[in-house]
Amino acid sequence: MSDNTKVVAALLAGLAAGAALGILFAPDKGSETRDKLNDSLKDLGDALKERSAEQMDHLNDFKEKMLAMVKTKLSKNAHTVEEALEEHA
Repeated sequence: MSDNTKVVAALLAGLAAGAALGILFAPDKGSETRDKLNDSLKDLGDALKERSAEQMDHLNDFKEKMLAMVKTKLSKNAHTVEEALEEHA
């Protein structure tokens, strides 16, 4: 896990904990508190889904770059091997 991902995860966890504690200690009725807590948790879930999707996009981009690099290197090596075989034939 990268440092940025750890920071974002810690930030979101702190946000969720702070929101939950703030709502639990608020002077609202129980049903209102539960509604606010549910809304906060839904928002947190949405934020996590969005961040996960962003990270998956970054990971897919990285994978594509690595595949292209490996294919290029394999192609160059295959060409080098073919040239070496032609010289010795």
